[in-house]
Amino acid sequence: MRRASRLLGRLFFYLLVVFVVVYSVFPFYWAVISSFKPSDALFSPDPSFLPVPFTLEHYENVFLQANFGRNLLNSLIVAGGATLLSLVLGVLAAYALGRLPFPPKNAVMYIVLSMTMFPQIAVLGGLFLLLRQTGLFNTHLGLILTYLLFTLPFTVWVLVGYFRGLPRELEEAAYVDGATPLQTLLKVMLPLTGPGLVTTGLLAFIAAWNEYLFALTFTVGDSVKTVPPAIASFGGATPFEIPWGSIMAASVVVTVPLVVLVLVFQQRIVAGLTAGAVKG
Repeated sequence: MRRASRLLGRLFFYLLVVFVVVYSVFPFYWAVISSFKPSDALFSPDPSFLPVPFTLEHYENVFLQANFGRNLLNSLIVAGGATLLSLVLGVLAAYALGRLPFPPKNAVMYIVLSMTMFPQIAVLGGLFLLLRQTGLFNTHLGLILTYLLFTLPFTVWVLVGYFRGLPRELEEAAYVDGATPLQTLLKVMLPLTGPGLVTTGLLAFIAAWNEYLFALTFTVGDSVKTVPPAIASFGGATPFEIPWGSIMAASVVVTVPLVVLVLVFQQRIVAGLTAGAVKG
């Protein structure tokens, strides 16, 4: 009886794993095969789960008829700049909050956490006026600074836990040798934060790469427009046609590099997210 219940439990577990995998992977798989199907096959009453017939016309339309290459470069500049700036500021703030003693530490942590509680639409109007007044509207720098609103708090919170998990003896030894707090951070603590930096940097990059609302509101034209609003603005042969094939092809082009990065750095991501979770 016990063996039968154990087998049933294991069977239920594997069925649950298969369901989660299919539920998570199938939308991306459908986007991939749809990007290789002709337009008329996308609306077939008997859809195929294989790209038959096979075509590359949607990828040709994305790169030849649209200014998609420029949009990709804009996304790379904005997401990379926001990630780099978040890491620089986040490392300094996280080290101070995680290792240095000062009275309002908890209050600062709660303020950082509260920044993540506001929906983007709640601050959209104020940011729009601020960018217009400072001349940063429709610029890469303007998008980078607005993206810090959601990338920086996450970076600080993850790195604070990571710095708290590092041995204090290393820091004390550096102070004994006459190092300042900044020197201790740069020469002793920072080289040990590889998994934490990879985790926060990659997740912040993904969040900035996929951001839509700010990119749509604070950009005009293709000179600064990033990938998400560019894909949303794809037009068909007629005003009433939605080019699903081109949208799927562009989505695959944008998503595949992120998937590859996550697969390559998955061990460091897990190490960074779990750092500081266990004391001792």
